[in-house]
Amino acid sequence: MPHRQLRPVDATKVPRFADVATFMRVPRHGIEKEIDIGLVGVPFDLGLNYRSGPRDAPAAVREASRLIRLAHPVSGVKPYDLCKVADLGDAPVNPMSKQQSLEMIQGFYELIRDAGIRPISVGGDHTVPLPILRALARRQPVGLLQIDAHADILDELCGDKVNHATAMRRGHEEGLIDARRTVQIGLRGSRFGDDDIKYGQDAGYRCITIDEYEAMGRAAAIDEILRVLGDGPVYVSLDIDGLDPS
Repeated sequence: MPHRQLRPVDATKVPRFADVATFMRVPRHGIEKEIDIGLVGVPFDLGLNYRSGPRDAPAAVREASRLIRLAHPVSGVKPYDLCKVADLGDAPVNPMSKQQSLEMIQGFYELIRDAGIRPISVGGDHTVPLPILRALARRQPVGLLQIDAHADILDELCGDKVNHATAMRRGHEEGLIDARRTVQIGLRGSRFGDDDIKYGQDAGYRCITIDEYEAMGRAAAIDEILRVLGDGPVYVSLDIDGLDPS
């Protein structure tokens, strides 16, 4: 598919309510080397212990992203002029098996990795980063920028080792996350106990609570993030409660 065709639908010519929704209205495409950035849905929420429903998020984001335009208002960057972006569809899951789903998600991202595509993913609960990291960071650990109300570094939850509250601990234990190049920012709210963020701190994660962020200000926080992450590869994980705990 020529580059000129790998562009979002033009909302000045085609109404936003028309046709099947894709992320940002970019074309749907298979996993092929010509793609630079692949937008991927991960409709998985078998790692939750509270409110289910994140499996529906990829479809909802596709619908909501019909409204996104082509240029960033502050930077002026026009991403679709710089690279080839496509909606790669959803990673496969088995709604009756958490373990099989994690293996299926990992396998899907291994195909993306081997094609040289950089993925941007929409989950799914916060177990999702673990199978993605198992695919992308097996050969080289990555730095981590995690925007989140919770550190997600418990050893287990309800007797279970792999879930939304343990993923950032398993990722470090498996050698996928470089603790020296990790920032967890936005941490806030009540905790189970003193150990809720201690594993990350002991491992070397830079933990910035919401109180510290407000005290240091946005510009200083950005400088600190850039200092810690350095120049190596980075995985960015945005958990929705990092924006709004409600």
